[in-house]
Amino acid sequence: MTSPPPDPATALGRFGQVAGSVAQVVAPLSVLTALLFYFGYASSRARYLYFGVDVDTIGLSTQDYVMRSPEPLLTPLLVLALLAVVVAVVHERVHRRVQAALTEAKDADPKVAATGRQRVQRGSRRARAVVLAGDALLLVGVLLLLAFPLWGDWAYYTLVTPLLMAAGTGLALYGRRIARSLEPGQPPSGLVTVVLSVLLVVSVFWATATFAEWSGRGAAREVARHLDRLPAVILDTTERLNLTSYGVRESALPPNEGQTFRYRYRDLRLLIQGEDRLFLVPETWDASNSTLVVPMDDSVRLQFRFVNDPP
Repeated sequence: MTSPPPDPATALGRFGQVAGSVAQVVAPLSVLTALLFYFGYASSRARYLYFGVDVDTIGLSTQDYVMRSPEPLLTPLLVLALLAVVVAVVHERVHRRVQAALTEAKDADPKVAATGRQRVQRGSRRARAVVLAGDALLLVGVLLLLAFPLWGDWAYYTLVTPLLMAAGTGLALYGRRIARSLEPGQPPSGLVTVVLSVLLVVSVFWATATFAEWSGRGAAREVARHLDRLPAVILDTTERLNLTSYGVRESALPPNEGQTFRYRYRDLRLLIQGEDRLFLVPETWDASNSTLVVPMDDSVRLQFRFVNDPP
């Protein structure tokens, strides 16, 4: 016996279920990849700009930026994790007190109910105080945002402003939530909650991006303090480079038949390898130094020296 053909409607429904499941997995992964790419790009851009190199000229791939993102994101993620633990502990205690106060307020004993109502009123006042504190911090952050033409040159502006706005929106959201739980008849403010939530996400994103830039610049300074830790390179060229960087030694190669390379440069270090070029820096840092861009073709010859550490 031959089985009846599958119902097109059933097959279409199953396909829709599978597509929905795939979309639920792919969409978060795409967002996560985009975030990792952005923070890796922000950190790398600040890092190589310290050496005078625009990161877009290096030719790093999306995977390269994603792989470089954990370093600048480690500290913000640890801080957010610790804050989440603190908020969870505080919320658990507050929730227990709120439930206890609401239970007492509904007790059959008038004295117990009166005590419970007093506790509910005190909790409501404290919740409103938290909301006011959050609104004040948020207002200070907004004022700093509007004062960018005056305060934009402040070194900590791009970190203090989003942190104030994030703290303010977080306190305002939590205070409103506790107030609603203590006053069940209070109408919900859905629009305010959505706006504050979006503002919280944007502020955290801004602060994290700022820290990623600072992390890249700090990593660049650490590399500049120890340029001797980078791979050592000996560069041979067909033409004289007339380098202005301090500390790079130039010597003429002896002329030989068939020899196309005429000059040799020592005391260079490999900063990073791009898609089709190398970025070299002098072995010692100096304010007058510059980054040398070398194409990976037959016009140059490179030798990478062993590390001075006998096995």
